Amino acid sequence: MPPMKDARLGASTFFASALPHDICGSNGLPLTPNSIKILGRFQILKTVSHPRLCRYVDISRGKHERLIVVAEHYERSLEDFQRAGKPVSQDKVLQVAYEILEGLEFMNKHGMMHRALAPRNVLMDCRGNVKLAKFGLYHMTNHGADVDFPIGYPSYLAPEVIAKGPSRPSDCSHGELPRPSGPKVDVWSLGILLFELCVGRRLLQSFDISERLKFILTLGCMDDIVTVLAEEHGCLDVIKELPENVLTLLRKCLTFQPSRRPTPSELLKDPALQEVSHLYTPFRKPVSLFSSSLRCAYLELPEDISELCQDEGEEYLAERSIEEVYHLWCLAGGDLEKELTNKEIIQSKPPICTLPNFLLEDGECFGQGRDRSFLLDDTTITLSLCQLKNRLKDVTGEAYYPLLDDEQSSLPQSNSSSELSAAVALPLVIRERDTEYQLLRIVLFDRLLQAYPYKKNQVWKEARVDIPPLLRGLTWAALLGIEGDIQAKYDGIDKDTPIPTDRQIEVDIPRCHQYDELLSSPQGHMKFRRVLKAWVVSHPDLVYWQGLDSLCAPFLYLNFNNEALAYACMSAFIPKYLYNFFLKDNSHVIQEYLTVFSQMIAFHDPELSNHLNEIGFIPDLYAIPWFLTMFTHVFPLHKIFHLWDTLLLGNSSFPFCIGVAILQQLRDRLLANGFNECILLFSDLPEIDIERCVRESINLFCWTPKSATYRQHAQPPKVAGDNNGFGKTPSYYSSDYQDLPKTDLSREPLKLSELKAESSPRISAEDLIDLCELSGSGHCKAPTKKTKSSKPKILAVDIRSSEDFSRGHIPGSINIPYSTAFGPDGELVQCPATSTLQSFRGRVIVIVSHAVMRAATFAAHLVKVNYPRVCILDGGINKMKFTGLLTVPSPQI
Repeated sequence: MPPMKDARLGASTFFASALPHDICGSNGLPLTPNSIKILGRFQILKTVSHPRLCRYVDISRGKHERLIVVAEHYERSLEDFQRAGKPVSQDKVLQVAYEILEGLEFMNKHGMMHRALAPRNVLMDCRGNVKLAKFGLYHMTNHGADVDFPIGYPSYLAPEVIAKGPSRPSDCSHGELPRPSGPKVDVWSLGILLFELCVGRRLLQSFDISERLKFILTLGCMDDIVTVLAEEHGCLDVIKELPENVLTLLRKCLTFQPSRRPTPSELLKDPALQEVSHLYTPFRKPVSLFSSSLRCAYLELPEDISELCQDEGEEYLAERSIEEVYHLWCLAGGDLEKELTNKEIIQSKPPICTLPNFLLEDGECFGQGRDRSFLLDDTTITLSLCQLKNRLKDVTGEAYYPLLDDEQSSLPQSNSSSELSAAVALPLVIRERDTEYQLLRIVLFDRLLQAYPYKKNQVWKEARVDIPPLLRGLTWAALLGIEGDIQAKYDGIDKDTPIPTDRQIEVDIPRCHQYDELLSSPQGHMKFRRVLKAWVVSHPDLVYWQGLDSLCAPFLYLNFNNEALAYACMSAFIPKYLYNFFLKDNSHVIQEYLTVFSQMIAFHDPELSNHLNEIGFIPDLYAIPWFLTMFTHVFPLHKIFHLWDTLLLGNSSFPFCIGVAILQQLRDRLLANGFNECILLFSDLPEIDIERCVRESINLFCWTPKSATYRQHAQPPKVAGDNNGFGKTPSYYSSDYQDLPKTDLSREPLKLSELKAESSPRISAEDLIDLCELSGSGHCKAPTKKTKSSKPKILAVDIRSSEDFSRGHIPGSINIPYSTAFGPDGELVQCPATSTLQSFRGRVIVIVSHAVMRAATFAAHLVKVNYPRVCILDGGINKMKFTGLLTVPSPQI
């Protein structure tokens, strides 16, 4: 993103035309408001970046179809030359012509026309270079079809536009869209504009509107329109003094017949403009983050970085992009409607003043005429940054240039560094609204992402603190490991040929997160279709299931103007968390997933698990939409963003912990209700505290042994895993259990029927060895501070006979023989948890035995009496015999 430099933030407003309330579309749904259509069409304008165009920043939708547009703005424009009343020099005319044509040519390449070219929309920056404003109004309003006012100024409109007449929104209600103007329309407007610069006065302003339009149309009978205009306005002497090359340029622009009039790209080749072309460097589009092109920056830093910040009056904020400045302006209390109201652009009227007029039989008229406020007021106000600058006054210059050393603190030093350190402990919603904190996080993440993938590990490290909302889309892509030329891959997918899934996609999209203005727009629907269809086509072994649209929604929202990145993120996310969920027959995958989830409920909250099992409220009744859509079908987008910020840092087992955390928030209500009440509770899920859910999910995740969530239908091992977890990099939870190399101590796959028969999860022998910190010497190592914080406390309970236990057992384990608790037929004789295990309550209890069935029975009883964190050693003691880690008790002396 280019820096803001001397630009300002400008805001303007207009109304979209209102639609009738009693008309529905062909699908039976209410018509999409025109303001929503404009909002969706506007988004692509934010990606149009060129030195000759003012960047569009944001659009806000208000009441009564009001839209407020925020864009780059400058106080000077060509109107300043007109007010001077003097002809402009030949060099300045050619400069303005060349720079305007550069902007128009770039727009034409993107399929856009200005149509509102006029002196007030040709702004000048501090160096006197042209910046075209309002160039997106014609595009975002669907060529004027979605507003009640004409696009353009009659004095500067081309004859063919005037001859066509205005297009009314009512003309487009039946799908008859107006034919858009072509690039040559702007060339005529440029000709009038240049003519006015040459003569130093405005043209066609002295007539009545009807006379003015009639005069323009009569120009079609003239051979030399430039001479006719000069005679009409008494400036023929000035025109005659112009150089021939300038006159030729004017005549080319003011060619009446569109077929003979050149396009902007053709006009740039005019000899007069070629004389100034050498003064300009051809524009090159910046290399995007995810592409095959090399990215490099030529930086020459001083030895002492503080030298960058010696100028106390330096405007560091101006070095940030205009998108960042606007984002921070909003966080600092900026209010668009309030700003426009203070400038009297928005004026509220009492209802009595808005009554329509009516006529009595005698012709007497009462009421108001047409409200002029609903017509276009193209006034642009400059948004004041004083409040933002005052909010950031304590941020020193060094904060804008953070060091990227891995050992450096993530929070740059400033006068309020202690306050910033304290801010990390505040709730996430507060941090995201803290202007100073967000500035530092944005600056840091921006630099880290520019260095991606070289700084990939540090992106992970900082993401564990939080992710700035402004850069969430790119950060997610980095966390998912997106690299390479994603656009070329996306373009190579056939998204146009009809396929059987098209009908289902068309049905699902109008129901997916339609409360959101962006996703509910026609542009949002179109992008939904393209991304979903690209995924279906590029994964022929998988099929489209309902819920895939909800899964796509967060990626599309964050990358609305980059379908390729949304597709790439979705394609990387599904194999990691939903491997084989979208098979044509996914029953075995779903059933295994739900069974493991049931075991996780029993592992972390046995009391709740027992109650739900007693009333028959199994995960099949409520959890399938959770996991099939990774909770996007359950929560609104703003909660999904916070949830997925953490989900993307965990491995494929983390969703189990999220599910358990949700149940624990509803724990009291679930324990107090029966089956019917629970069904009703989940049909309209109560409000869930997402920050609490995330916090508890991480705690549950850290208490869950890696192999406890093993699934044989999970994603196969990766060749080289470089994921990161919640601890130091690398950590115990840095990757999936499936990614670890398989050994004789690894967990063995189970049949689904066997898995369902066990209420507690199994863990592998290697997991037990790692968690117990066993060494080759056969002794249990004392846990270090790091181990204590990153690994759960564990206790091995050996249920073999005392004789077998004495021949060799796991160091630190305790012996509770199975026969002392259960009879020969498996009936309970004495509760094994009455006294022996009471002091170990809260640890991860691993049941060890010769026979896994006995261990499962023993574990099931502990769960029955509400003992948490109970699991079974997969393979039993036999897997430990050949490790050399078993020990025998010392002889009593």
